[in-house]
Amino acid sequence: MTALIPQSQPPPPHQQQQQPPPPQQQQPPPLQQQPPLQQQVVRKLIVHVVDARDLLPKDGQGSSSPYVVVDFDGQRRRTSTKFRDLNPTWNEQLEFIVADPSTMDSEEIDIEVYNDKRMASGSGRKNHFLGRVKLYGTQFARKGEEGLVYHTLEKKSVFSWIRGEIGLRIYYYDEIAEETPPPPQPDVVEIPPETRKEETRVLEVPTPTDVAMEAGPHLPPPPFVVIGEAPPPQVFTPPIHHRLPPQFYPPLPPDHQQHPPPLHHHPEPPPPHHPEHRHPQQIREIHAPPTEVHHMQPPPHEPRRMQSARMMGGEGETVRVLRRANSDYSPRIIAGKFPGESERISSFDLVEPMQYLFVRIVKARGLAPNESPFVKIRTANHLVRSKPATYRPGEPPQNPEWNQVFALRHNKSDFAGATLQISFWDAPSEKLLGGVCFDLSDVPVRDPPDSPLALQWYRLEGGGGPVVGGGLPGEDPNRVTGDIQLAVWIGTQADDAFPEAWCSDAPSLSYTRSKVYQSPKLWYLRATVIEAQDLYIPSNLPPMTAPDIRVKGQLAFQSARTRRGSMNNHSASIRWNEDLIFVASEPLEDELILLVEDRTVKDPILLGLVIIPVAAIEQRLDERQVPSKWLNLQGGSSGGGGPYYGRIQLRLCLEGGYHVLDEAAHLCSDFLPTAKQLWKPAIGILELGILGARGLLPMKTKGGGKGSTDAYCVAKYGKKWVRTRTIMDSFDPRWNEQYTWQVYDPCTVLTVGVLDNWRMFADMGESKPDLRIGKVRIRVSTLESNKVYTNSFPLLVLLRTGLKKMGDIELAVRFVCPSLLPDICTVYGQPLLPRMHYIRPLGVAQQEVLRGAATRMVAAWLARSEPPLGLEVVSYMLDADSHTWSMRKTKANWFRIVAVLAWAVGLAKWLDDIRRWKNPVTTVLVHVLYLVLVWYPDLIVPTGFLYVFLIGVWYYRFKPKIPAGMDILLSQAETVDPDELDEEFDTIPSSRPPEFVRGRYDRLRILAARVQTVLGDFAAQGERVQALVSWRDPRATKLFIGVCLMVTIVLYVVPPKMVSVALGFYFLRHPMFRDPMPPASLNFFKRLPSLSDRLI
Repeated sequence: MTALIPQSQPPPPHQQQQQPPPPQQQQPPPLQQQPPLQQQVVRKLIVHVVDARDLLPKDGQGSSSPYVVVDFDGQRRRTSTKFRDLNPTWNEQLEFIVADPSTMDSEEIDIEVYNDKRMASGSGRKNHFLGRVKLYGTQFARKGEEGLVYHTLEKKSVFSWIRGEIGLRIYYYDEIAEETPPPPQPDVVEIPPETRKEETRVLEVPTPTDVAMEAGPHLPPPPFVVIGEAPPPQVFTPPIHHRLPPQFYPPLPPDHQQHPPPLHHHPEPPPPHHPEHRHPQQIREIHAPPTEVHHMQPPPHEPRRMQSARMMGGEGETVRVLRRANSDYSPRIIAGKFPGESERISSFDLVEPMQYLFVRIVKARGLAPNESPFVKIRTANHLVRSKPATYRPGEPPQNPEWNQVFALRHNKSDFAGATLQISFWDAPSEKLLGGVCFDLSDVPVRDPPDSPLALQWYRLEGGGGPVVGGGLPGEDPNRVTGDIQLAVWIGTQADDAFPEAWCSDAPSLSYTRSKVYQSPKLWYLRATVIEAQDLYIPSNLPPMTAPDIRVKGQLAFQSARTRRGSMNNHSASIRWNEDLIFVASEPLEDELILLVEDRTVKDPILLGLVIIPVAAIEQRLDERQVPSKWLNLQGGSSGGGGPYYGRIQLRLCLEGGYHVLDEAAHLCSDFLPTAKQLWKPAIGILELGILGARGLLPMKTKGGGKGSTDAYCVAKYGKKWVRTRTIMDSFDPRWNEQYTWQVYDPCTVLTVGVLDNWRMFADMGESKPDLRIGKVRIRVSTLESNKVYTNSFPLLVLLRTGLKKMGDIELAVRFVCPSLLPDICTVYGQPLLPRMHYIRPLGVAQQEVLRGAATRMVAAWLARSEPPLGLEVVSYMLDADSHTWSMRKTKANWFRIVAVLAWAVGLAKWLDDIRRWKNPVTTVLVHVLYLVLVWYPDLIVPTGFLYVFLIGVWYYRFKPKIPAGMDILLSQAETVDPDELDEEFDTIPSSRPPEFVRGRYDRLRILAARVQTVLGDFAAQGERVQALVSWRDPRATKLFIGVCLMVTIVLYVVPPKMVSVALGFYFLRHPMFRDPMPPASLNFFKRLPSLSDRLI
């Protein structure tokens, strides 16, 4: 690593002119070499317009002559015109230049299709519009990963009549463009060979402009800064650096106190072909005597506070509890000063700012002889030690490197007047190598988006001898033992160095670091097995027995098998025409193995197999047909002769138009298809601030039986997983970490889980799963736009012993999106899943199997990360066991159905009260309303919608104020029987004793009998309706059709309004005119026959 060493001040210009040049400089300079060409990376975007299908005729003769116009970043390109073709094929590539690759994701590209009026026989004034497609930069693919995508043409306005689709391939690539640099400056003086001892690497300093010269102090412009590496010069102490306390050092000699030591420079030759290496003719070196350096104290820097004030902790904190049925298990609103909707939104404004003292230790040079140096950092409350030093190849042992950042919890009240001591020691001998000291009141404050603080070289003071009496004495206190490169600043958790820093509230283990993970890219692999030919089938089959030939597919741990194939006697082939679907994960390194087996006998016989690399399979983004291939089988064990075992016809493709489900369908956080080219633009941003937890229960015991909890949080939304750092030994951990996600669909769920860290205590090769503390789900669609929700949610865990509250988690959530814009409103009218799920749907049972495979793949991928997310964490966050049966879930779902039908039951009770005249005034008003609706039937539909609108306005008062957490009443968690809980946590197959299993089976049979009875009653009512006209009961059918004929005649004769009024008033008649026995119509219906008497 190089350092910038300031050079001596040059003499004034008039003195330079008076000095005669050396004789060597009067020689004519040699010819200058041509400077090397500068390389620049240029990104190009290619729009491959393939074809269009089913366009609308617009030329007045039943056809169109289409062409395509593409606009991107102010650049316009067009294709050729296809004469009178509603299904044109262009197959043309249009090239565009991407001005700024870093902002390409936010760019838009407009693709419009027009009918060329010049090709039409009519006299049209302008080209007719045939449709448009708008795409975004997030849908562009890198070259080699693109695919043919058919986009439906959209309207330009509401009154446009558009149809058809256009096929596009859009990709980008980077290429290197060479540019010629400006010619070299002619005013160059060559360095004499006698005075140029070694070639040095230089960095040219730009010359200030005239305005800068007038505004700044009158100083001569330094022409060059020489960059050197070793040996190090003696560096002066910067203003921030303070010497160690006086008791550590004896007074310096007078000569050291009067003048600073001169600067020494020992340059090294530059590496070959370095871009900053100038030709000797282009370097002008100026010598001058060293000047004095005056230190100026910078003005005190006032730290900038974050957007929000302190949210948690401290005295006077208040929590307002909502009065709900769940009581202590309900979310709570946390009172405090939080930014409102009108305040500026900045990074890390949802969490409490936590001050940290950052110390970045990079490397040292010129240390005293040592074996294994390390660094100690001491403050008033902290004492930490660095990792062992490392060395670059070829570097001397006096130049160790650490490249480590420390983040120490900082509190202004505790650190008032304190100092920071950084000392260097030799591990084997405990010898002090030197140290530096800082006054914390002078440490600068850095708050992003400030740039990183520049590294500085500091001279080590003290050292040289063993430690005696706890001080820093040395054999030679005046001896300079080397320099250290470091930076010290005060920042918050929003600092760029915080994620990789050693934190004082978390150990240095990798299992405690906060990380961001990405789920692997998952594909559905569709293998269509069509037919097989020339198979060698053993002839020792029983008579009149057809062979049972099946194809078995294997991909990693997944396995699927086709049904029995059908034989074709004419061609001696076996046909299946069946799809086998697997889940494949990128990188596509696995192989698909297809086995052709004869399962006629008990033990299957292998007839042949074929191995196909998944990476070689074609990717499909839509429903287009993929061509099939014939592949030769190999490796059969059926005894066939020769290396030929037959062949099989397959159609293979990787489906990019599906969304691979790895979560439960009702808890999905993402509905995007696999292919990025099919993604729609994001509609907003979801921000999550994980503040902390309160009142966690002890999860483990440490020395002396003391309870402890090492908690961390995991949040999952879409493909992005986040993990906070682990707070050691704390029941009230404070994380104060903030994360963001892009939202493509508001009808998704964010999951936040809290776990206790056990993996950091596991030995090498040992696996200790992390324990669950609780989790919270928040549906994004229930959040209002641009509003901050800061709430405390209970952490609930269902154990074998029952429901248990493990504590509370405090979260701040905000969904940032434009309110009620067309883009947001149209999302609610679009299909939930991608298009392929509706064109070629997958079965429910098949999706459940594929979901289990996807969950295992995601868990295996995240387990290879550092720090890893274990299988138990991924399964807990993805609800991998949500499909398992339990009595508690069955009851919960039953009561959910009852709650949904409660409104119908309430309406029936209200009508019964009306017809019984329990409230005469209401009954009279209903009579009047009924008369109005009957006399004016056009008002029925508007009145119904008006009633629904008024209901919605009425319930606005009761809308949820905070996001809903886990509902224990809905989950039937408090009233669950202990034996039912034990059954829910039982494994498959059961691990309980036989008598327990027998008792549960008997209980299940009793419940199933009730369900069976209810299903039979529903079936009987439907069969009675069918019996009205089926003549199973001839007398009942005669009566029914006779009544129907009479009703027909009455309705033909009497006006329908009169009939409606008569029927309504008859239904609402007073109880004094009502018979307490059931009506004749109901008695007639119950006497109709059903098919229950035919059951065995």
